[in-house]
Amino acid sequence: MPKINNYRIEHDTMGEIKVPADKYWGAQTERSRQNFKIGVDHEFMPLEIIKAFAILKKSAAKANNILNPAKMTNEKLNLIVKVCDEIISGSLNNNFPLVVWQTGSGTQSNMNINEVIANRANELAGKKILHPNDDVNMSQSSNDTFPTAMYIAAVIEIENNLIPEIKNLIDTFKNLELENKDIIKTGRTHLQDAAPLKFSQEISGWRSTLEQDIKIIETSLNFLRELAIGGTAVGTGLNAPKNFDVECCKIISEIAETEFTPAKNKFHALAFKSELVFSHGALKALACDMMKIANDIRWLASGPRCGLGEIIIPANEPGSSIMPGKVNPTQCEQVTMIAVQVMSNDSAVSFSASQGNFELNVFMPVSIYNFLQSVRLLSDSIRSFNNNCVKGLKADKNKMSENLNKSLMLVTCLNPVIGYENAARVAKLAYEKNISLKESCIKLGFLSAEKFEEVFHPEKMV
Repeated sequence: MPKINNYRIEHDTMGEIKVPADKYWGAQTERSRQNFKIGVDHEFMPLEIIKAFAILKKSAAKANNILNPAKMTNEKLNLIVKVCDEIISGSLNNNFPLVVWQTGSGTQSNMNINEVIANRANELAGKKILHPNDDVNMSQSSNDTFPTAMYIAAVIEIENNLIPEIKNLIDTFKNLELENKDIIKTGRTHLQDAAPLKFSQEISGWRSTLEQDIKIIETSLNFLRELAIGGTAVGTGLNAPKNFDVECCKIISEIAETEFTPAKNKFHALAFKSELVFSHGALKALACDMMKIANDIRWLASGPRCGLGEIIIPANEPGSSIMPGKVNPTQCEQVTMIAVQVMSNDSAVSFSASQGNFELNVFMPVSIYNFLQSVRLLSDSIRSFNNNCVKGLKADKNKMSENLNKSLMLVTCLNPVIGYENAARVAKLAYEKNISLKESCIKLGFLSAEKFEEVFHPEKMV
């Protein structure tokens, strides 16, 4: 690889091309870098995919060493493993310059990692021992490696980042349930006063919803665990040794510390992405629930004097450039904005899965880009919401009591005594005359003061 100034000359089947001398990528990566100058810096192929590719390439080399040791020698294997470990650690991150907006099969990103592994390994060996296609890509095709890396990345990021953050928020809600177990407040349906409940019961609804979301997400991961590797170009397994898929998935599972298995039908695995749609649907469900929880909290915290004002949330920053002393529910707002983004991403993932022709889906980069963005945003959003809002949430007991005592829907506890229609008349008169339920009930002659006190117990309504 002769160096000219700051460049070296690399070649592929299309001829020679200049490549930056301080980078490990080769000719095919450089051609993609030059041909797809689209988007901005953060629209590079996600590093989660690069890490997943490194796990895959390390596993494939080990499987090839087991099944074809004459071609994948111990020397070659050890070099590939060493470089893949460097990639997994993040030390070679600046060698993956390709954008999402490239070929729909992800071929150029597959070659990017093949070239980096080969060139870095050859540098370590002090000789040219590895070829990016013949050695690093042995028994593989971009058509089965890219969807495999997609699913590996999706499972790892959800298991290692998203689910732990959801569990942390669940724990915070559990603590709040204990702190607020004796507080009774008015319920609300249709944004109107409703029967009372304990504040802890309201919180338990939030907590239980997130527990259900984890179950839904974990169920969806079962389908992402079936990998396309071994299908090679069109699903037939051309140029891959027998049982390569089994060996490769077994090793991937060991490295990733989570279970993966070969897809039962490789033609499906290459051409369809229904598993990703299903799993992102679970992420969308979480986004919908986080939207509802964040909206509940900001409604309950509205005020401080002219809103509901039943809870107090942390004042993290000034809320207005013109109104002194204003504080806004900004953490709730970031949650709801991210929920909107995740719902939008779901459309991109769904449209992407519906496309492609015959033996291959060719919308894979945009599909996994949106999927991983959803995972990343939800993880970060839930962590921020938990740490900067929910952990500091406090009940305003006085305001809850005041609102409870004003609620006309406490009249519901009189239904068994005076009947639904008479109870409705009590509530309507109390509202019209701005008097208490007790005064209204006495005025209408339904109950004496003594009898009212005997049967009217809001605390028993929860």
